[in-house]
Amino acid sequence: MNFGGNEVVYNYSESGIIIVPVPYDETSTWMKGADKGPDAILEASVNLEFYDVETSSEAHLTGINTIPPVLEKETPQKLVNAVYDRTLSLLTDRKFPVIIGGNHTVSIGAIKAFSEYFKNLTILQLDAHADLRQVYEGSEFNHACAMARAREYAPIVQVGIRSMSAEELPFAEKDRIFFSHELYYDKTLYEKAIDKLTENVYITIDLDVFDPSLMPSTGTPEPGGPPYYELLHFMRDVMKTRNVVGFDIVELCPSVTNKSPDFIAAKIIYQLLSYKFVGPPSPLNGG
Repeated sequence: MNFGGNEVVYNYSESGIIIVPVPYDETSTWMKGADKGPDAILEASVNLEFYDVETSSEAHLTGINTIPPVLEKETPQKLVNAVYDRTLSLLTDRKFPVIIGGNHTVSIGAIKAFSEYFKNLTILQLDAHADLRQVYEGSEFNHACAMARAREYAPIVQVGIRSMSAEELPFAEKDRIFFSHELYYDKTLYEKAIDKLTENVYITIDLDVFDPSLMPSTGTPEPGGPPYYELLHFMRDVMKTRNVVGFDIVELCPSVTNKSPDFIAAKIIYQLLSYKFVGPPSPLNGG
């Protein structure tokens, strides 16, 4: 299935935006189902309106193509390598990759590829959890280790965090982590987070960064998330002031009885693309 369905049909060569489904859930540690997230997002995306009211734009005119999913499940390391290979090939073709998971392990391979292709890169993480464990349940590539691996490739800035273990504290950079309870009282912290970003930015979005009242369909929901527009407009400001080179959205565990979170995830993807491609398309260059 293509992102946007029959209303948004572009071939690979004419598309600037490439959707990469990665239905991976092997390292999840509580509720399973993130492997069904990509299909749920693609199915819900058919119901989007492709004129964006906020930006008065049609981001799909940049061309959106959905490629076959990355299906590696033998080991977490092999999954990371497969996502890395696929992402690097897209960057070499000068595409704007959007990776949809799957759990947060999916992001590690993408981040490695972006860090090699783009100099002066920062990883912006929106998440309820710090994900800074060095090893969890016997694996360095567990979803709880995603940002521990990411910071081996590039500096990270963490926004919306409200859950972490004591063992993660030595690895948390206090001036680069912006806790949800602090953001609630001090909105200027979003500006301070942007100040920590370098010229090129890759965004990784764990959907549990949103409050469960909006986004209940995640593997590890955590109360106290920032509101929808607060986070979206923070990312809009990042797009305005930095060169966002790609992003992922992970950890949707779709529900049979509640399709709203699936649509919200698809909407977030298209909204971010609308912020990025509100002007005339420009070539993506490394460097």
